[in-house]
Amino acid sequence: MTEAFDLGAYMEERKNLIEANLRPVFPGEDVPEVLFDSMRYSLLSGGKRLRPMLCLATAETFGIPVGKALPAALALELIHCYSLIHDDMPAMDDDDLRRGKPTNHKVYGEATALLAGDGLLTHAFYLLSSPLGVDTERQLAMIQRLSHAAGPYGMVGGQQADLLAEHKEGTLAELEFIHSRKTGALIQAAVVIGGLFADLTALQRQALESYGANIGLAFQMMDDWLDVAGDTEKLGKTQGSDLRLEKFTYPRLMGLEKTKMRAIESVNSALSALEGAKIESVQLTEIAKFIVARAF
Repeated sequence: MTEAFDLGAYMEERKNLIEANLRPVFPGEDVPEVLFDSMRYSLLSGGKRLRPMLCLATAETFGIPVGKALPAALALELIHCYSLIHDDMPAMDDDDLRRGKPTNHKVYGEATALLAGDGLLTHAFYLLSSPLGVDTERQLAMIQRLSHAAGPYGMVGGQQADLLAEHKEGTLAELEFIHSRKTGALIQAAVVIGGLFADLTALQRQALESYGANIGLAFQMMDDWLDVAGDTEKLGKTQGSDLRLEKFTYPRLMGLEKTKMRAIESVNSALSALEGAKIESVQLTEIAKFIVARAF
């Protein structure tokens, strides 16, 4: 009889592995000391570690040892962490709390926080360009995918569109444009990069693209939902900040109930993509379900 998969135990184990390998990325004796302190402050402050976890889970699905995919997973987390530092700054979302702690610029000042984000962003590509045990063409594809997801056609472009949409009304297509880039692109890249460690068919690669795109959107829908229906203690960031900034969000466009229903539909589409390509992965399946069931 097959033992039931314990998602909570799996996520905790992977989170511990990721964090143990994040600590030596910036060992502690580097200068300027304040810059590295600032980077470590945000990088080691906890969080779900969803993006690196998705990278590892996808690689595992196709029989790739976790250790082989770890450098790529860490690079993804550095990119995500940089984006949080910058998003929290006064010129952007002006938040005081992140992961239950004061935001980086509140502790180190705006200039150092800005540089810490820059440092994390650029060092991510140092990690991803280090020896990974894959052929050069495949590694280049990983680097290109991450840079595309993080840049003007992904996260940066999505953040700009998000800022431009504040205090305005818009359409569902405009909202999905923002969130597929601001949040979805990096989540999708995590899945695709994990798959690039394995020899996959075109159908399997397309299924991972679809899975990643759909769970990325579902994740942002639930983030929007939690900003209204969650609480600050569980979220680890200030509840209601989207409302305060008059952000263009799913609840603002369609209400709480329809937002959650649409998130569930996106997760179901993600799972259907895996099924269509005959990809059996309890990890990816359960992580997708967690996205709409989470309370933080």
